[in-house]
Amino acid sequence: MSTEQMGKILTTLTITNRIDQANAKQGLIPAEAVRSVTIEQVLVDTGATTLCLPAVAIAQLGLDLLREVDVSTANGLSTARIFQDAHLSLLGREGNFECLELPGGQNALLGVIPLEALGIELDLQNQTLKLLPETSVDTYLTIL
Repeated sequence: MSTEQMGKILTTLTITNRIDQANAKQGLIPAEAVRSVTIEQVLVDTGATTLCLPAVAIAQLGLDLLREVDVSTANGLSTARIFQDAHLSLLGREGNFECLELPGGQNALLGVIPLEALGIELDLQNQTLKLLPETSVDTYLTIL
């Protein structure tokens, strides 16, 4: 394994427009009209806070703009747009998240908030993702 590959985890994500899902469930649109994309080679990035998608994926999904925010990047401070109602499917777990729009043709990133919410942790040694238990005393879900 080369040093540039060490600790790098890539995954495949399916993202669906949650509003489309709800509209299809209520019979307002046909199921085949639900917008969804599958993105391969998504970098799992613990330096990223949230799900980060390229503008083209956000446009394909038809996600609604939530707000604009200042973000800290390797190039300094800039403004980014956050979109809502991205339904994420990964390793059999699902959740609804906001996503940050990436500038240019950058590749999608999966940050720590969706990973923690879905109960998924990184196994850097094996370059893979690991599901945390959802049941029994070992559950990752806690109420304190």
